[in-house]
Amino acid sequence: MQTLLTLSRWLARYTSLFIILTAIVAFFVPDAFGWVQQGQRASIILGLIMLTMGCTLSMEDFRILLSRPIDILIGAVAQYTIMPLVAWALANLFHLNAFMTAGIILVGCCPGGVSSNIMSFLCKGDVAYSVGMTTVSTCLSPFVTPLLVLWLAGAEIDVDAWGMFQNILLVTLLPVTLGVAFNYFLGKRKDFQTIQGIMPGVSVLCLACIVGGVIFTVHPQLKENGLQLIALTLAVVTLHNGTGYLLGYLVGKAFGFTTAKRRTLSIEVGMQNAGMATVLARNFFASPAIIAMNPMAALAVFPCAISCAYHSISGTLLAGFFSWQDERKAKAI
Repeated sequence: MQTLLTLSRWLARYTSLFIILTAIVAFFVPDAFGWVQQGQRASIILGLIMLTMGCTLSMEDFRILLSRPIDILIGAVAQYTIMPLVAWALANLFHLNAFMTAGIILVGCCPGGVSSNIMSFLCKGDVAYSVGMTTVSTCLSPFVTPLLVLWLAGAEIDVDAWGMFQNILLVTLLPVTLGVAFNYFLGKRKDFQTIQGIMPGVSVLCLACIVGGVIFTVHPQLKENGLQLIALTLAVVTLHNGTGYLLGYLVGKAFGFTTAKRRTLSIEVGMQNAGMATVLARNFFASPAIIAMNPMAALAVFPCAISCAYHSISGTLLAGFFSWQDERKAKAI
């Protein structure tokens, strides 16, 4: 068990590196991840990620939510306005096709990423605020995400908002609720606390499987378009993510938040649950049946997969930059 705990800590620390290595392996050996795309396995894997998130939430986290409603409201509004609108603007600016447009809009309309809490901790942000924002945005996602995707992408592509609502409930809200219940009833048991210690590693492994499955799906398009497709997608994802960080920080500044809270808001707005976006894109825009009719539909999952890796990298770099600022100020005193 100690080995598993050590491995979990390593995976949590080097999430971005592990995801990138997985993507590289999947590109050269795509069949190794073909199993992920069979049936509802990708949805089950995402459900497991959300279950691990729920198992880390306690009643104290929910009490904090109730004690800071205005801060949480500001964060949720920023989350669900900045990222969806920036995604829509970038899709139009780069003249993306309908499927890639749906993919980047899905990323923008998803809740905050689970690893954002770790980033907030690393840069001395407001961790309680980070957990609160992630929790609220995740709980709102079954209702908000489908409506935003329908509004912003519905003119370009058919959007099954009702189906998306049901899917998010099953693979996101239900597992989170179960995880909270497990923590409430079993949280004081030592064996459960040990299991909680390996959950970050499980979450990273699950995310890697989702990314590998996406590379398997888009492998034909990658071979055909190669660097051009990667460069275009990376440019869009970088601008989307970076604008989210910047505007999130500025919103915090406009409302007079402390430095710690501004940092957290920046990270929460910029980092999205791209794993969730990947599964939704696969289920509703790039299913095997849809790809059989139009192979280009596979491109819907590509911005989501790139976001999975890139958000982890950029979040780590931003947290490091904030920490470097603190060290520089401390030396100047």
